Amino acid sequence: MFDPDVSIATARLTLRPFGPQDDARIRSIVKSGARFLPPGAPVKTTGVDRWLRHGVHELHRSGQGVHLAMTDTDGLVVGAISLFKTSWTAGTTEVGYGVHPLYRGRGFATEAVRGLTAWAFEAIGLRRVDLTANLDNVASLRVACKAGFTWEGVLRDAVVDEQGTHDLVMFGLLREDGGMPPNALPRTELRTERLLLRPQAPQDAPHLTASALDPLSQAYTGVPRDYTEEHARAYIAQSERLRMRGAGAVWTAEELGSGRYAANVDLRDLDWANKTAEVGYMTAPWARGHGYAGEAVTALARWLFERHGFTRLQLRAFVANAASQRVAEKAGFVREGVARASIAGSDLVVYSLIPSDLA
Repeated sequence: MFDPDVSIATARLTLRPFGPQDDARIRSIVKSGARFLPPGAPVKTTGVDRWLRHGVHELHRSGQGVHLAMTDTDGLVVGAISLFKTSWTAGTTEVGYGVHPLYRGRGFATEAVRGLTAWAFEAIGLRRVDLTANLDNVASLRVACKAGFTWEGVLRDAVVDEQGTHDLVMFGLLREDGGMPPNALPRTELRTERLLLRPQAPQDAPHLTASALDPLSQAYTGVPRDYTEEHARAYIAQSERLRMRGAGAVWTAEELGSGRYAANVDLRDLDWANKTAEVGYMTAPWARGHGYAGEAVTALARWLFERHGFTRLQLRAFVANAASQRVAEKAGFVREGVARASIAGSDLVVYSLIPSDLA
């Protein structure tokens, strides 16, 4: 059984059972309409007293879990976190959480999940914790990845709410995983002489769409021929999910002086064991001929080699795409050969860059 008087301290939070001392705070939360309290929480203030005395503790009495308040250093309830669906024979449980809207973006959810899962492993001897999150809930996906969970798969159309059906990502954390986040490149900005490389944002979708529909992009990339802003938004969302899983990362390159969109540059197929990756780019038609792609690729390569210890960066270009090949060669890449029928039956020239090429 779970300890009814559990208190878990993290760097900035205390996780402890809800109680009558929370009456004023919970009434304020309910009155405000904020939605982050555990399932079954009252929607009217008249139900607060009964919920604090009985309702919120029913899960604990069942032996299948526990609802805990997240309180800050001032003792204020800023969120809630729960263990539920606990199987004592299998040694498994599931974690869920919610943070008050005014306290989001501060890392409280990640901190609480790490603290509670460590307690579940060390204090009560469980061996596995599950976590699920909607595929389109990027914030929750980030919490899971930062807390060290492994992305195990996607259940299609697994949940339904007022907005429709959603795919559900299944995460798992084992006791022997140690709570360490998986390898992933950070969301960071890089600056060159003329460019700002920043993480993609939703407002990039129209520029990405215009670039993808340009005849040269259509001829020399694998983008859909009917590319729309919906494609662009899906690509931006998928790119962030791949970054969190350690598979790649994407940047928007914009002119430093004007802030004008210039290119999309991505790292893909990251092999953390062998420290290799591939780089790709798509320059906006209005930004071609200025050397922006090469400048961005060189900056990313130096960062990848010097900050993350990678040893090889690959670049591929269509045989007929002389401009892209010039970008590779000006950036210091070495031509290695031709990979036949690589994209839709087309041959690609293969280039590589290693740290010594940039010395």
